[in-house]
Amino acid sequence: MTLTPSKTFPLRARPRRGLIVYLALAYAGMWLAMSPLLLTGFRRTDGRTLPGGLENLCISAAMMAPALAAIVVVRWVERDGRRVRDALALRLPSPWPRAVGWLLAAVAVPAGLTVATLAIGTAAGVYPFGGVNPHTLAAWAGTALVQLVVSLPLFFGEELGWQGYLLPRLAGGGGRGRSLRAYLGTGTAFALWHLPTLLMGGQYPGWPWYVAVPSMLVSCLLVLPVFTWLRMASGSVVPAVVGHAFVSTTSVSMVREFAEADAPLDPLHMSLAGWPGWIALAVLVLFLARTGRLRLPAAPDSRG
Repeated sequence: MTLTPSKTFPLRARPRRGLIVYLALAYAGMWLAMSPLLLTGFRRTDGRTLPGGLENLCISAAMMAPALAAIVVVRWVERDGRRVRDALALRLPSPWPRAVGWLLAAVAVPAGLTVATLAIGTAAGVYPFGGVNPHTLAAWAGTALVQLVVSLPLFFGEELGWQGYLLPRLAGGGGRGRSLRAYLGTGTAFALWHLPTLLMGGQYPGWPWYVAVPSMLVSCLLVLPVFTWLRMASGSVVPAVVGHAFVSTTSVSMVREFAEADAPLDPLHMSLAGWPGWIALAVLVLFLARTGRLRLPAAPDSRG
């Protein structure tokens, strides 16, 4: 079945009330979920430190906030008559061979970007590449796959909000100006939503907020079009969810796995969230833009 642009990427015209309510709920949910860590003065200072039980609980709760906000707005604020899953593109691509292809692409693309990032960091002398150990590689890959699958529900929590709700609404009826606004607006909202974790050194341990916040903004503005391409081309938010999960779990694990055992790890200099990753992402985003793959389809305006 061939899906029309309005079905694969349902755009809406200026749903201002819904946007305001969505952002208020998504941001409030993040700050509320992170409040136990903020109140106890938690701070991450080492790139190798993994989150503990309380940190994982707070992060999990925070990641569900955008999806819950989107569902509330679609169901009780906009009331546009569609089922929630249709309004947020919560479906698998069809037919099934196409679904498999896009799910594989959602893994292969960020994997390739991460390899390129580590290669750039190694060539620049900022990534302590320790080589590939064939004896541990299979075990690591199996563990990483399990972690990716287990984490997927949390990333549905994020992408149902950003790709399922916010980006289409900011895009409005399509067109170059609205498309640019959608990318910049969603990327900025996505980055600033992370402010509580950035203040605690979550994404950039050891760096002050005035370095972490702009760095996160650059990262989100560059990675968002990749997730959007997966979402638009497949007609489903699911590949974007898988891509986001890979970037935030497996890609981070790759940085640790292939580094020298005791070397300090600084995400700002050796990950997709750092400048080597920005280079790799920028090349891909430029290619996607030049080949028309980031053009948001127009759709008839609907009430909002």
